[in-house]
Amino acid sequence: MLRVQKIKVDDIYVPAARRKTLHPETVRLLAEDILENGMKTPIQVRADDKRYVLVEGLHRLEAAKWLGETTIDAYLVQARKH
Repeated sequence: MLRVQKIKVDDIYVPAARRKTLHPETVRLLAEDILENGMKTPIQVRADDKRYVLVEGLHRLEAAKWLGETTIDAYLVQARKH
């Protein structure tokens, strides 16, 4: 069973291919929703040496950064490297 962990936002690497899918308007709307209702679904990351690699949740991660958060709730998952 997956457990939610607090992870430092600065310790999360976002692969270049995933960054290309970012939509700034979605980030803004999501940040507003997070302010009103909180983060409902943790992001997913995998461990990679001394950092974490984002698997799922780019817009949630960017919304948290936009709000000035230093940590984010995340599930640590087993995922293959791309």
